[in-house]
Amino acid sequence: MQPVNLFEVAAQQARWLTVRQTTVASNVANANTPNYRALDVEPFESVLKNTNISMRTTNARHISLGMTRDNLAVRQTDADTPISPSGNSVVLETELMKAGEVRRDYELNSAIVKSFHRMLMQTTRS
Repeated sequence: MQPVNLFEVAAQQARWLTVRQTTVASNVANANTPNYRALDVEPFESVLKNTNISMRTTNARHISLGMTRDNLAVRQTDADTPISPSGNSVVLETELMKAGEVRRDYELNSAIVKSFHRMLMQTTRS
């Protein structure tokens, strides 16, 4: 049985959320470091746009257009972010909001995967 594409997209988003949470945690840890510039990860939507999501092949003679692996771009935040006198651009309130978004997105991702898994299990038990 071939893996279902939804699981691959969910796994890719989970990897993206891990990178974003690590970046946010790094920003919070360096909130008092002079000349530190806050970082963020490219939006997941742009990662999906660069990913070729296609149907899985069920026969060796089918044409395969598998998903490509993308590197996530961690970049400095926008130039309009206020900079403290020490040269630091981390705003703790913004970073806490990002951490909340990561948590919410991870919980949603997990709930969707659980529901889809439960649906698959119900169809195979019938």
